[in-house]
Amino acid sequence: MNLGVGRKLGIVLCVGLAAAVQVQAQSRESVDLDMVSRIRQEAFHRSQVMATFGHLTEQIGPRLTNSPNMAKANAWTREQMTAWGLSNVHDEAFDDFGRGWLYRSASVDLLGPRQLSLHAVPKAWTPGTQGAVEGEAIAVVIKTKADLDKYKGKLKGKVVLLSEFREYKAGTEADSKRYDDAGLTALLDYAVPKDANPADRKKRASEYVQRQELSQALNKFLVEEGAIAALSISGWDNGIIRVGGGGSRRAGEPVGVPELAVAAEHYNPLLRSLERGEKVNLRINVDAQFTSETNDPGYNTIAEIPGSGNEVVIIGAHMDSWHAGTGAADNAAGVAVMMEAMRILKTLGVKPRRTIRIALWSGEEQGLIGSGAYVAKHLAEYPESTDPEQKKLPKGFQERGGPLQKKRDYDKVSAYFNLDNGSGKIRGIYAQENLAAMPIFEAWLKPFNDVGATIVTPRNTSSTDHISFDRIGVPGFQFVQDGLDYGTNVHHSDLDTFDHASAEDLKQASAIIAAFAYHAATREQKLPRKPLLEN
Repeated sequence: MNLGVGRKLGIVLCVGLAAAVQVQAQSRESVDLDMVSRIRQEAFHRSQVMATFGHLTEQIGPRLTNSPNMAKANAWTREQMTAWGLSNVHDEAFDDFGRGWLYRSASVDLLGPRQLSLHAVPKAWTPGTQGAVEGEAIAVVIKTKADLDKYKGKLKGKVVLLSEFREYKAGTEADSKRYDDAGLTALLDYAVPKDANPADRKKRASEYVQRQELSQALNKFLVEEGAIAALSISGWDNGIIRVGGGGSRRAGEPVGVPELAVAAEHYNPLLRSLERGEKVNLRINVDAQFTSETNDPGYNTIAEIPGSGNEVVIIGAHMDSWHAGTGAADNAAGVAVMMEAMRILKTLGVKPRRTIRIALWSGEEQGLIGSGAYVAKHLAEYPESTDPEQKKLPKGFQERGGPLQKKRDYDKVSAYFNLDNGSGKIRGIYAQENLAAMPIFEAWLKPFNDVGATIVTPRNTSSTDHISFDRIGVPGFQFVQDGLDYGTNVHHSDLDTFDHASAEDLKQASAIIAAFAYHAATREQKLPRKPLLEN
């Protein structure tokens, strides 16, 4: 062996030893078991999480961003957190979200060739009927703007059926699921991502623009042609109404005619009647309205337990919801758990090194808008592209206009923890490829192994507000949760109500969130950050 090779080997051994020591040190992460015991006692024996959850779902109800109910939720959560003694309780605006909207009632009745009340819910940001209207149904197939020409002069006074027939598919798995050991073990595997294909990204962006342009053209066309309403098929079977937005929340854009999602088992028979040559007559009555005619700001609700230093740990969940149910699993559950975690810590009189901040987001359902605006204002943002075509795209599709621009508080945030996968118990946490954080989280989870929280997976997970933090390099995390019937019955549906939640699961989650927030706020160092990928 020559001397050069020996030196290189020595360096490699030293680096390896240092890495091993670091992992060993992190595996001995300090855990305040006395505080964890106190947190568990408060969370499991004196819980208020269901009272909070119940008020949000059954006394306030659905909370569409900028709706009157969302304003009630902002006000009530401010009042509640102030009563608990939290500090700096306030709403923070994010600009130019759009119009407010609400609906009070809706009915769709089949008048002929037989009589039947159909199960339907209006799409958000579509107009009301201004009283009952009656008309004959007509089925259309419109997949491009060119298809509109086929129906010129044919829609006046008609109820337009926009969706094609969908065959019923019986379910083959249980409605409600919990992870078993095999499922949790499978989550520990990390799949190396394939190389990104710029052409695929460009294709998805182009398809998005085409969908948006077709939607606006269709809205305008239906009004100009004199249609009185439009119906679409629900995205799910078994009588479940799964519905989101239609029309447009943006002032100045065409909102179309009253449009409703109809239960699949009630929509398909309308098409079969038309195929038999029968006249299908419908009566529709939708009491819905825009509550503003300008692009108004939305609001996030913020509160804190002050720390002794100038660093921050943030916990959060989105308070906005869709309107068919009462926004229970998505996401009053997350809001109630985060609020309960703050109540627990305040009740126990914690004195953290870092401020513990709670953020209740709005505009999540329209693309993480509230959390994204908060991050851009306080932490960092990528400059927007100056290309007009890029500006048509949601931020997730846009090409970055330059390198990350860090704000004053960028280095002050230790971590952000999010809860937004329903009301199922926490089974672990996604590390978002932050390997240095994994042994820390394993130590923090160990006192909760007995209540089912056992795994730390290196995997990424997406589509929740932690992404607003993660994509700018601030550690942002979402917890692994039992699915229950989130993906089969309640997500964005009229069944997203109080009765589908588990009180025991919400108590368990509250204790774990409180413990994570406490340990993140009291450990000597901030949580490690993974390298920021800016390509």
